[in-house]
Formats: sequence, structure tokens, C-alpha cells
Amino acid sequence: MQRRKIKEDGNLIPEEQNANENNYGSLSTINSIEISQLNKQKSLGRSVHSTPNFFSDGNTRIDFVLAWESDHQDLEEQTGDQGTRTPKRGKSLDMHRMWRQSFLNKLQKAGLRMETHVAQNPKKLVYFVLLNAPWSVLCYYAEDLRLRVPLQAVPNQAVLNWSHRLLMKLGIPSILYDEVPDLPLDYYTCHFKANKLPWFLGSNHHDTFFSSTQRHRILYEILATTIYGDPKEGHVGVERLMNEEVFTAAFPLHDGPFKMPSEKLPPNEMNQRQILFHFWAQWRKWKKYQPLDHIRRYFGEKIALYFAWLGFYTGWLFPAAIVGTLVFIIGVFMMFDDIPADEICNSGGKYQMCPLCKSCPYWNISTICPMFKAGRLFDHGGTVFFSIFMSLWAVTFLEYWKRMNATLTYRWDCSDFEDIEERPRPQFTAMAPMTTKNPITGEEEPYFPRQNRFNRIIAGSMVIIMMIAVVVMFLISIILYRAIIAVVVSRSGNFLVVASASRIASITGSVVNLIFILILSRIYLALAHFLTKWEMHRTQTMYEDAFTFKVFVFEFVNFYSSPIYIAFFKGRFVGYPGHYNKLLGIRNEDCGPGGCLIELAQELLVIMVGKQIINNVQEILIPKVKTWWHRRNLLSKNRWSKEDPEGLMNPLWEKDYELLPYDGLFAEYLEMVLQFGFITIFVAACPLAPLFALLNNWVEIRLDAQKFVCEYRRPVVERAQGIGIWFNILEVITHLAVISNMLFCSSYLIAFSCDFLPRLYYQYTRASNLQGYVDFTLAYAPKSFVLENNATCRYRAYREPSGRYSLVYWNLLAIRLGFIIAFEHVVFFIARLIDMMVPDIPATVAIKVKREQYLAKQALAENKALVEAIEPTSMTQQPGP
Repeated sequence: MQRRKIKEDGNLIPEEQNANENNYGSLSTINSIEISQLNKQKSLGRSVHSTPNFFSDGNTRIDFVLAWESDHQDLEEQTGDQGTRTPKRGKSLDMHRMWRQSFLNKLQKAGLRMETHVAQNPKKLVYFVLLNAPWSVLCYYAEDLRLRVPLQAVPNQAVLNWSHRLLMKLGIPSILYDEVPDLPLDYYTCHFKANKLPWFLGSNHHDTFFSSTQRHRILYEILATTIYGDPKEGHVGVERLMNEEVFTAAFPLHDGPFKMPSEKLPPNEMNQRQILFHFWAQWRKWKKYQPLDHIRRYFGEKIALYFAWLGFYTGWLFPAAIVGTLVFIIGVFMMFDDIPADEICNSGGKYQMCPLCKSCPYWNISTICPMFKAGRLFDHGGTVFFSIFMSLWAVTFLEYWKRMNATLTYRWDCSDFEDIEERPRPQFTAMAPMTTKNPITGEEEPYFPRQNRFNRIIAGSMVIIMMIAVVVMFLISIILYRAIIAVVVSRSGNFLVVASASRIASITGSVVNLIFILILSRIYLALAHFLTKWEMHRTQTMYEDAFTFKVFVFEFVNFYSSPIYIAFFKGRFVGYPGHYNKLLGIRNEDCGPGGCLIELAQELLVIMVGKQIINNVQEILIPKVKTWWHRRNLLSKNRWSKEDPEGLMNPLWEKDYELLPYDGLFAEYLEMVLQFGFITIFVAACPLAPLFALLNNWVEIRLDAQKFVCEYRRPVVERAQGIGIWFNILEVITHLAVISNMLFCSSYLIAFSCDFLPRLYYQYTRASNLQGYVDFTLAYAPKSFVLENNATCRYRAYREPSGRYSLVYWNLLAIRLGFIIAFEHVVFFIARLIDMMVPDIPATVAIKVKREQYLAKQALAENKALVEAIEPTSMTQQPGP
């Protein structure tokens, strides 16, 4: 929809004046500009030189860049040679040219200044239109967009990092702190009002009053709302034009090159991009705090909040990693000083175990000595403590992130952020079957019936359920694969291989499962994009929320189904000798010699760490390959001379055009949220998971920083009050983690899969030194099985010789249920106590908010002296009784 042209004070935007101020040529005929500009550059070489981020005059700032491509055949068609032109192609080119001309003319009428440049290589021509908004346009849209501008500098700017504040109070230098130059100042701010201009700081300096990111927002607002055709058909905005390939790019410029000409360049001469690269994106800065205020100033609040959350999460992983590592080290010492493990290792042929499959041989329990000892790394009392710790860690982490988020959103002027009426998505406007009046603006806009959308959402949900069923089918296939491989290896005859049959099947099954997970993720991402587009969501926010929900539900099942099976189902329905349960004719899986816990730890490490390694390799290689291919096909071929091998003399808009377009933060958030689920829901099985997550995130921060600073075009600034729907997903995962660590990982998993509670029971009822514990945990095969096979054997279970559960089993079951209830009440009580004790907004922030509201009220109030003068006059003019 077209934005109104009348300001609230009744004055019109001086379009004629702005048009007269523009000395860069009229766009009445786009063909003449394209051809004349191209001929000029052909004849003069590269005669148009511009200071970085400025027009050719060296004074007018470049606020935004539009670009489109054409080949030499299109140029010949413009000059009259249409011999090779097909009717369909010619009609499309004419339509694109007409829309582009109309769009650019409308931008000029809106008061924007323009300058056109053309770059060429043997294959393509690339046209660049540089845009600038004059002061009057900036003021009008700043008020319309409710941009916040400074009233007064905040004294004693607070330090964001609590650890740095603590060390400063103690007088201890912090190795994590880095003195980053050009620190952005913090201000008390309020919404811009043109008639209150003198109240604002720096209002006399028109060129610098609005920040570069604010200018980008204003330009993008104009570009996104400009009509170029029939608005009923959705011919509105630059996004629709880029979808139609009328333009190939629309982006703000970086502040210059990120590489410095000399390492000795003084900090005060660095541009903002060089500061971010030198003090943030380099690998040697891995141990330093992130310069969040600099990131926000350059990339905007939405991206800065992502890096703030990622850094905050990584910092909180540090204590979790330390505790998890200590728990693991305790397991290492216990592994070498465990009486049941010694009994197994020294048993020789004392305990003959029942065959693992129908055709498998009998085996001695002493052969599992190494794996049983390895199981003690995770199966001990420290695991119970760590599961409680991580339950409380997850709750406390989110509570303190709320405080950090409140501090950042206030500091960055987003605490009362209210977005304007969101425009329909370009794809929605192009595909909507009808139009209707917007109840807020009263203007006609594309419309899609709610009932039709609901029907499509239901149909899409059926597809999601089918895909989840596919995941379950793959999980069953992995289960059958492990069972078949275990049987095949057991029959091989090689003693060393036979002894490790279950371990070989488990490890190879984990690797195959990871491959299936990555393949299904790729397929479902494409399917989720298609389904979400098909559902016809009106706004980009609705589209992103629907897409995020679909992908997270599927990825949750895809990544966590195998660990959930091992943790809660594997080994539960095996049966006993002579009465084994079967799935598709194959005996149900039992836990390996070291127990299910070590298998779960192995599964987590393979999936989580394997996925992290693959993702990091992709994030390093794929952007570089894409950038190389983009440069090869566009501008760089045959244009870099020996004197300028890196193209540093090329105009900045050409170098930025060769970079990759910004594609959002979805993939980064999804990767971190899935990792958060691994280290909270299943952490009882692998205390080292937080350590691996910490190491990965140290790499992830610098990889993402390099992508944004070096590989991506500068994104349009987006404001945000937080991390959006991802916070709700984190809350869901946290609740699941608390429940899982309480009821499953700390009770069912530890109680049923591990030996923690059975050992305690044996110590209190039999022997405190655990002598004879191995014999206590082994049952005798039923007599029918012994008579059939002419051999006696043992198996791990609490059963009588008849196969029925023994009294010990029921006693342990009662103890386990009591353990669950006690654990649940303790953890829930402490978690609720943390929630009550930690306020969402720090007291210092609440005071600053009130101070800012007071200053804003004073600045935006009308002239009190005039009010006081009017009131007595009106009272004296009242008629007498």
C-alpha cells in the first residue's frame, strides 16, 4: 500500500523542491540512461570515480543501492537490433523495463536522489542505481516510523559483562576484556518529532543526526511501499520486483573494505567494518568479549541480539562444562576402583551367559570386562547430581537471559518497540486470489480466505505426520540393522570381532543414523518451505513463525527419536530365555554389555558432535565457494589488473554486489536450539556434552562473525525485542529437560537402565562393600530352556527360575517410584524458587526507563509559558453571571 504524503502537522513533503535539489538526471526514459551511461563508460574507461559511500560529487551519501543485470543481447535490443529476440522473451523484458522505469520515477517523485553506474564484463552488464534521501524526506519518515533519537547522553555508561564488572570492583585486570575503539555512546532517547527538533542532540548536523542504520531503514521503507503498477495485483515494493527478477539486488553498502591497508593503521582511522573485523571476527579474539554495541550499531538490533544470546549461552556453558568434566573425571577414578567390575573381570568361566541370538554361542561374562568398566564412566552417583544440576541450570539460564534481554533492549531503544502495520509478503500479494479492504488503512490489498488457509494448514499437518512416520520407519530400520549386524558379526568366528559384535553394530548404526538424519533434514527443509508458501501466510512474521514451528517439530523427532529409543525403550521388552519378544521375526534389542547408558552416550556424541563438525565445515567452505562462483559469473572476470589483483580499486557497490545476500538467522538459531536440547534433555547420559557444546560455540561465534563481516552483503536493519519465537521454543525444551531429568533421565534412565539404585539397595540389604553384587543381578535361565539346550546359563534380570519377576524386582520398583516423587518435588520447588527470586527486569534498568520517560515528557511537552498565558486570558473572557 502506498504511504500517505501528508504529515501530521498538515504540511506536504516538498516533492518539487526535492526534485529540483536532485541534479543527477531525470528518469523519464530509462533506456536513455542505461545506454548513455554505458556508452560513456565505454568511451572513457572507468571515468566515474566515487569516494566510498558517496556519490561522484564526494558529498552526497549513498544510503541504498539497487542493481539489475542484463546481457549484451538486451542492449542490442534496446538500440534497435531485435533479430534474435523471441516474442515471449521480448514481452518479459519490456514488462520488466516498464516496471523498473515506473518504480525509479516514483522514487524520484518521493524526493530521492539518484546516480546511475554501469559495470560490464564480456558476459554481462550490471546497472547500479545509488540512492540518497535528503533531509526533508528523512525527517518525514523518521517521524512516521517512530525512530528514536538522542535527548541526553547517559552518564557512566554501564558495562554489559557481569564478570568484567566484578573484576573491576576487585581491581583485577580481565583477560577477556578488549579495548575496542569508537565505543558507541548510550543516550536517553525518545521518538522523533519534527516540530521538536531543537530538543534533540546534534539536530544542527543534518548529515550525521540520523545514524547510517536509521537511514537504511528509511530508504528500505520507501522502497518497500512504492507502487510501480496496479496495487490490486500486488505491484508494490522492491521485494516483489526482486522476486520478478526486475532487480537482482537491493542492499545498503558496507562502510568500506574490512581489510586494513596496514596493520599499523590508527584505530581512529578505521571504519566500522574494519573495527568489527579486527576486534571481533578474527580467530585470535576467541577469548574476548563480543563488542555488542558495535555490532548493534552496524548490523542492527536483531542480529546483535542473536550474537548477544549466543555469547550469553556460551558463557553459561562454561560452568556446566566444568561440572560435567568433573563428573566424568570422577567416573574415570571409579572405573578403576569398582568391586563389581573386578568380580566380572576376574570371574573367568564362572558365569556362563545365555546366547545373544538363536544361533549365537554361549559366552562368559568376563569377556565384557572393558565395556563394563567403560560404563562406570557415566553410571555412578555423580550422574544423579549432574542431572539435578542441569535441570536447575536450564531454568536459571533462561531467567537470567530475560534480565540480559531487558537490559539490552532498553540500552538499544527496543523496550517499547511497536512495529508498524506489517505489509503483506510479496509472494502473498502475487498469489492471492482476491482483494479486500484493510480494516486499519481502508485500502484494497490482496486477501486469502481464512477457511482456505485453515484447510491447507490441516493438509500440511498431515504431510508433517507422514514425514514423522518416515522418521519412525527409518528408526525401525536402524534397529533391525543393528540386530542383523550383531548376528552376522557373531557368526564370523573371529573371537575378537565376536566379543565386540554388539559394539560394532551400535557404532555403525549410530553413523548410519546420522547420515539418515542429515538427508531427511535436507528433504524436509525444502518440503517445509513449500508447505509454508502453499499455506499463504499474509505477513513475513506469520510465515517465519509457521515455518519455524514445522521445522522444529520435525527436527525434534528426527534428531531425538534415536536417543529417546535407547534411553526409554531399548532393553525394556526383551523377554527372557525361551520366551524372547520379537519384532518382524527378529529378537528385540537388548542393552549392550556396558548397559544402555554408554550406548546413549555414544549415540549423543556421534549425532551432536558429528553434526557440529559437518556444520562447521559447511560454514567455512560453502560461503567461500559461493562467493568465488558469484564473482566468477558476474563482475570479476577479466576486470582485475596486475596492479590491483584483489579488485580494491573497484567501486564499493560493485564489491558489495559480489558478496552473498543475507539469508536470515534461521539456520544459526536452529543449530543452537537443537544443541541446547541435546545438552539438557539427555545430559545425564553424557556429562561431556556441555564441554563439546562450549568448544563448538567458541568456533561458531567467530565463523558467524566472519560471515557477516566478510562474506555477506550488509543486511537491512531489523529491530527486535528479543530472539522471537526461539525463546518460546527454548522454554518448551527447558520444561522437557526438567521433566526428562526428573522423571526419565534421573529416575527411569538412572533407575531402570543403570545400577545406581540397585547398588544402593544391595548395600543396605546385603553387603555394604558390594561383594557378590554381580551374582545378585543375574538370574538363572528357566528349566525348559535348560532342558532344551542341555546347558545352564545366566542373564541379567531380577527373575525367578520360572521366569516370573522376583521379590527384589518389586522392592526396587517401589524404591524407584519413591525416588521419582521425591526428585520431582525437590527440583520443581527449587526451579520455582529461582523463578520467584530472579526478577525479569533489573532494578537499575527500571530506574533508567523512568528517567528516560521523564526526559521524553519534558522534551515533547508544549510550551508551558504559552499554556500559562492562554489559560488566564480565557478565564478573563468568560461572561459574568
